[in-house]
Amino acid sequence: MPFEDPAHPAPLYRLVESPFGRAYLRLLGRPDGEDMVYRISGSVYADVPGDALAPSLRHGAKLFGFEGYNIRRLHREPGTNLLHLLTREIVFYTDPADPTTILTEWANPVDGRTYPVVPVNNDAVNQGPFPIAASFTGPPPRAAHGQFVWTMDIPPRTDLGATLGDGFGLPGGVYTTFELFDFMVAEDVVDACRGRRVPEGAMPVVNTWTRSSPWPPFTGLAEAETGGAGVVYHARSWTLGGFDELEVWLKDAVEADHPLYTAAPDEPGPSQTSWSSFWAKQLGEGAITWEEWREANGA
Repeated sequence: MPFEDPAHPAPLYRLVESPFGRAYLRLLGRPDGEDMVYRISGSVYADVPGDALAPSLRHGAKLFGFEGYNIRRLHREPGTNLLHLLTREIVFYTDPADPTTILTEWANPVDGRTYPVVPVNNDAVNQGPFPIAASFTGPPPRAAHGQFVWTMDIPPRTDLGATLGDGFGLPGGVYTTFELFDFMVAEDVVDACRGRRVPEGAMPVVNTWTRSSPWPPFTGLAEAETGGAGVVYHARSWTLGGFDELEVWLKDAVEADHPLYTAAPDEPGPSQTSWSSFWAKQLGEGAITWEEWREANGA
């Protein structure tokens, strides 16, 4: 029996009495212990206060498509009531006119140099542990037009200068952003979460996501040098049952160059952001600075 695995999430899911609590856990991952995917699709726009970089770069210019996914799994801390969400994510910057064309270089219109494009490749992006009990309900959703909507507004702040020893051209070396999520689930799907049955497969969820952010580090642009300019990501995502349900072009790209991202992590561990991932993989964990990287890589 799969439930004999001490890390299987199903026994904790079965504890929960509220259909909202059970639906929220299914929003995070699959109680049957298999991988679930949020397929991400969106765009990245220039956010330039006062249009101060015109005419070389206009406020609102669509810079990239944004195509990829987060792959995730629920994991029980053996012998406890603690649940972890284990994920990793790979999202490609694509041609703004063709979302299936992955970009490998980008011509920076501000400094006139061309830089290699580095996809979002964060291993891992974990959450938890969350204590699970019969009374677990999760955050309250809002009912609207036959759907329940879970909203999460997150304002990350990280002192990269202090934590990584590299400020990435940010004012004071501090990374600040907003991550704004809405997760939408049909009322009848939530109602079907009643009872103690452990469902198979991924629950149908549609998500919208907006992030205001500094320039991605591969662009060679510094927030401190561009008057606080940066980018806005706007995307939507939806659940799939696993890696095999992705489009062929996306699976082929990942299997060829990023095979780690064909499955979720097996164990809890430290998380990465786009900046700490770039620091680890492009800067050799501080072997060179971001300033040295952009000088060496801008052609």
